[in-house]
Amino acid sequence: MLIVTGAAGFIGSCLVKQLNDEGINDIIVVDDFSNDKKNLNLKNKTFKAKIERNVFIEWLKKNAEDVSFIFHIGARTDTTEFNYSIFEGLNVNYSKQLWAICTQHTIPLVYASSAATYGNGELGYDDDEKLIPQLQPLNPYGISKNEFDKWVLQQPNAPPFWCGLKFFNVYGPNEYHKARMASVIFHAFNQINATGKVNLFRSHRPDYKDGMQLRDFVYVKDVLNVCLHFFNTQNHPGMYNLGTGKARSFLDLANAVFTAINKPSQIDFIDIPADIRDKYQYFTEAKMDKLLKTGYSKAFTSLENGITDYVKGYLLPANYF
Repeated sequence: MLIVTGAAGFIGSCLVKQLNDEGINDIIVVDDFSNDKKNLNLKNKTFKAKIERNVFIEWLKKNAEDVSFIFHIGARTDTTEFNYSIFEGLNVNYSKQLWAICTQHTIPLVYASSAATYGNGELGYDDDEKLIPQLQPLNPYGISKNEFDKWVLQQPNAPPFWCGLKFFNVYGPNEYHKARMASVIFHAFNQINATGKVNLFRSHRPDYKDGMQLRDFVYVKDVLNVCLHFFNTQNHPGMYNLGTGKARSFLDLANAVFTAINKPSQIDFIDIPADIRDKYQYFTEAKMDKLLKTGYSKAFTSLENGITDYVKGYLLPANYF
């Protein structure tokens, strides 16, 4: 049987659906299931059982012999939360316990890391593992992800296969519950419907024009393809970037949403909130060579095509993946 943690969340629920589409239904889904809106992500998915996050580790210790693979997608991901102890408990210590069980019982493990580990990108966005101890994330979330990555690389023993995926800016269906932390595409769509225009953050740096901050936006369906690639191959353990390899501007993003809705572009610029201004990334772009060397050969979805699929296939009809 296969396990997906964070299974009621955005990426986790999409992964459950993708596994179902591959004919895999013997799945244990793990999450905090107290959010009714989030639980809608699991509607029409097939799985064997639901295990609450707070009892999962003990459950796994008793049932590890029956587990064939774990996708550890669950994490606290709120970049506006500054209490590090919350992240340390859920993103570091919890993951360490999971790693230990996977190592002891020879269970392959794929886990979610983050591009937030790269901070301002002073060292670039290269997933060379030798650089990980030198990275300086900008917020407690990024710090927690990097602390676990560093810990993993120090371990003398490991699961039979493992990889940490550094998700860049993932967008796509099943993020209805994410509120402030939902993708810019999701917020832009809702703003256009409500007001006919989009608010983008103005630049607070002279080297970037308003709306020209650059991010590596990756469609969730591409993320799923990479997850399945490692599930099927179980070769080349290590840390991997998961973006597209091409940074795009927020202006491009907003215009693509207007085009998908078939409305004229109307964009206003607002200040970045003071509580995140000094921790805001102006540029991210995944170096993707390492993933390609594992034999991954699928093309990544362009920003325009991804937004069109997301808006027309999911947001406009209010569908789930």
